[in-house]
Amino acid sequence: MRTRPLGRTGIQVSPYALGTMLLNSYGNPDQDECVRIVHRALDAGINVVDTADVYGPDGESETILGKALRGRRDEVVLATKFNGAMGTDPNQRGSSRRWIVSAVEGSLRRLGVDHIDLYQVHHPEPGTDVEETLAALTDLLRAGKVRAIGHSNLPAAEIVEAQWVAERRGLARFRSEQPHYSILNRGIEREVLPVCERYGLGVVVWSPLAMGLLGGRLRKGSAETASAGRLHWAGKHLTDERKLDAVEALAQVAEEAGVSLPHLALAFVTAHPAVTSAIIGPRTLDQLDDLIAGADTLLGDDVLDRIDEIVPPGTDVGPMDVAYVTPPVAHPHLRRRPVATRAARQRSPQ
Repeated sequence: MRTRPLGRTGIQVSPYALGTMLLNSYGNPDQDECVRIVHRALDAGINVVDTADVYGPDGESETILGKALRGRRDEVVLATKFNGAMGTDPNQRGSSRRWIVSAVEGSLRRLGVDHIDLYQVHHPEPGTDVEETLAALTDLLRAGKVRAIGHSNLPAAEIVEAQWVAERRGLARFRSEQPHYSILNRGIEREVLPVCERYGLGVVVWSPLAMGLLGGRLRKGSAETASAGRLHWAGKHLTDERKLDAVEALAQVAEEAGVSLPHLALAFVTAHPAVTSAIIGPRTLDQLDDLIAGADTLLGDDVLDRIDEIVPPGTDVGPMDVAYVTPPVAHPHLRRRPVATRAARQRSPQ
């Protein structure tokens, strides 16, 4: 695969990245096959592998990936993430210095490596000062434990804030963003992707197949159903009639273009000039082989125009259950004055 620059880091990466969320006992319990999946991806030219400490029980995906990378570490741009809960203790999660310095050691141990190429904040952390997080990550960079730092799921305003804080405090800058992006959810085209381009951030998108809706099997009226795990995570997303209708229209476009629906979906997201790589998350070797087979797919302007007609640029057909929602939007108490305050204001003289 031809490589692309990861923002302005100087690191060259493949347009597909291998995601390992399903390479553990929650997805594929056969560890030997999981190792073969990693090797097959590397042999096909994928050089980015993305994981996280919370993938699988006790960081199992990182442990399996560590086994797979023995003897091949130098071939891989290794990316992992922190922030999710790794225990019942409330301090075994988050983006504080206290947790970051512990989390990185756990990931390094499980992966069996001495450094991580891209260390990412998995989720926004409104309760933690971004300066606290950046200061800790800057120290990890200086210690050689990580090579670049990034974030995931950040709104545009928080991306800008983090860049400004880094500049004003003399701290390391975030170099990448990992947002959700697919044909069905194009909201990041409005602000997030332009901001990433403005600050030279690499963009590695997750779930380009919309958690399976664009995988070609979950069709309206089909007997095929999503797994119980996915339905638990994203039940509204996977059963949204508007999305299912859009999938049918997109399947027709793919058929007329002579490509499969998943190949159309992957070619779409990697065609955006701000997108560096798209994460594919196969559970089996067959799934990986099918996705890799479409790596050379290019969509003409006529096909992209038809996609725009079905899902207009910068719009979401419907929300994604697991996508980040800013606190003022998600929590009523942050967007409504208390009833007593409103009543007092109504009684006050004008």
